[in-house]
Amino acid sequence: MTIEDVLVADLATGRSVPTAVTGEPYESWRVISDDGRVELGIWEVTPGSFRGETDGIYEQMHFVAGSGTITDADGVVTEIAPGVVMLCPDGWSGVWDVRETIRKTYTIVKTR
Repeated sequence: MTIEDVLVADLATGRSVPTAVTGEPYESWRVISDDGRVELGIWEVTPGSFRGETDGIYEQMHFVAGSGTITDADGVVTEIAPGVVMLCPDGWSGVWDVRETIRKTYTIVKTR
C-alpha cells in the first residue's frame, strides 16, 4: 500500500507544457503506481493556457489545489477548484486556462 499527502508530496522534475497557447505553463508529476494499463499519480501545472486531449486513454482527475477552467471541444466549461472531480473519456479534447497553480491526483486507464 502507498500513502501520499497530495498537497506536499515532492514531484519529479517536469517540463514546459508542449501544447501551451499562452503564458509559460510548467508541469510536474509523480507516478505513484503504473501496471502498464492503469497509472495513478499526482500532477501540478503553473498558470497559463494549453491544449489537452485523451487519445487511447481515459482519465479521472481530482483537483486538490488551484483554480482555472477547462473548456472542452463542445464548449462545456468546467470550473477547476479544490474538491472538483472530472472524467475525460477517450477522445476528449479541450483547453485548460490555469489562473492559480493546479494540483490534482489522477487515474489514467489505457483503452488500447
